[in-house]
This record gives sequence, structure tokens and C-alpha cells, in this order.
Amino acid sequence: MGSHGNSWADQWGSQNDVVDDHGSKGKNGGGGSGGKKMEKVTAVASASFGKAKSAAAVGADKAKAAAVVGAKKVKSGTSLGFKWIKEKCQKK
Repeated sequence: MGSHGNSWADQWGSQNDVVDDHGSKGKNGGGGSGGKKMEKVTAVASASFGKAKSAAAVGADKAKAAAVVGAKKVKSGTSLGFKWIKEKCQKK
């Protein structure tokens, strides 16, 4: 590549320079309206998380019920299989 032109840091400035929504440049961690925006985002995210959590709980209950039914079917099928094998072995 060589030393042609400016480096990435020279072109884009340092990481501490931040441009806010109004186009003004400031330093990182500079308060402003960013805190209020973050509060709104956090509130929306927590509401969405609550909905997702309740949906997951309902899904988990359904999965548990399906697993119980499946386990009962496996148990009865296994029992029938052993009885069949026992009958075949005793007939000889």
C-alpha cells in the first residue's frame, strides 16, 4: 500500500469527536438530549422484552405439554413392544 494519502484516522478524525443529530460536533459523554432518547429506547425495549417473555412462557408451556404427551406415547409403545416380544419368545 505504501504511504499514499492520509490514513483512515486522518480522514475521519479521532474517535472522541461525535456529531449529534443537529450536526454540531462535541466530545463523547457530553450529556445533551441523548439521555432522554436512551430512556425512550430503553422503555420501548423493556416493553418489547415483556411481550417476548410472556410469549416465550406460553410457548414453553405448550412445549412442556407436548413433551409430556410424547413421553406417554413412548412409554405405552415401549410397553406394548416388550409385551409383543415376550409373547413371541414364550410361544416357542
